[in-house]
Amino acid sequence: MDMNTYQTYADRTAVYPDDQGIVYPVLGLAGEAGEVAGKLSKHLRGDGPLDKVALAYELGDCLWFISQAAADLGYTLEEIAEMNVSKLQKRAAEGTIKGTGDNR
Repeated sequence: MDMNTYQTYADRTAVYPDDQGIVYPVLGLAGEAGEVAGKLSKHLRGDGPLDKVALAYELGDCLWFISQAAADLGYTLEEIAEMNVSKLQKRAAEGTIKGTGDNR
């Protein structure tokens, strides 16, 4: 499935107030990212093997929120991916993949 097809489908399942705009998906993304981290931390603590399927489902939830945040900003997921690749290529060319800060 290509990313824009996914985004179109995901948007059909979006149920949140229009006046919440970017707020709802960004807060939801933070929550889902926390669930991903929580599953990994429990594994690291020794609570059993890493449940890769459960982790993949949580990553899918993260993708849904990213998709909605992008749409609320007026971007397709393809555009977001292209922007990210461009940024990474620039950093690789400049030798700044490692480091801190947005503008490196």
